Amino acid sequence: MDVFCPQCHQTLLWQQGNIYHCATCDKGYLQVAPCPECNKPLEKMQACGAVDYFCQHGHGLVSKKRLHFIYVEQE
Repeated sequence: MDVFCPQCHQTLLWQQGNIYHCATCDKGYLQVAPCPECNKPLEKMQACGAVDYFCQHGHGLVSKKRLHFIYVEQE
């Protein structure tokens, strides 16, 4: 699945973990999954190859089908 730069809309290149890079803008971006209920960042939990997302603000586990990833420029 291609991921696009929020600035120039070119394809972002995956670096490692949740870090991406735009070769055109020469900027790094962090992939963030906000809670669909409260819009606060979800905690990513990984174990034995499974990835789950958890809201620490009262919404519990969030289905991956409901996630909408955003890309935030790294400072």
